[in-house]
Amino acid sequence: MLARNTFSRLGLGLGVRSPIASFSRSIFTVKATPAEENSILVAQRKNRPVSPHLQIYEKQLTAVFSALHRITGVGLAVGFYAVTVSYAAGIVDSASLLSLYSSIPVAGQYALKALASFPFAFHAWNGVRHLIWDAGHEANIKGVYRTGYAVLGLTIVSALALLFA
Repeated sequence: MLARNTFSRLGLGLGVRSPIASFSRSIFTVKATPAEENSILVAQRKNRPVSPHLQIYEKQLTAVFSALHRITGVGLAVGFYAVTVSYAAGIVDSASLLSLYSSIPVAGQYALKALASFPFAFHAWNGVRHLIWDAGHEANIKGVYRTGYAVLGLTIVSALALLFA
């Protein structure tokens, strides 16, 4: 009896089902047209979990500033080239731009200035931050966050100065 219990505990006794057999299942095939196969595939894909994306990650200062630096750079470049090409093509001149700006209500003028001053100030100060890193300074986690908060403060102060100047 002792030997039988020992063998049973080890899974070697009589009448004990192997662990592999408990996980098996029967396999069968179904004949289907390509359209039916595609609809089955679409249904299976709908049951899959969605891969992790940016929404699941905690927003970090470094990642947000990196994205904002790129976005502000592209936005400022597009605005710069649009004005430059308009001048070069003779579509606009300084007098027409000044008369257009003067015809906008004061709140709209401040909105336009804010639309230009905040991205400009952020991009400029964050560029200085990158130059500091390139010089080998503040290249640790504490320094990265310290310079990030400095960029944020300097951006607000200088953008407001540009806005109300």
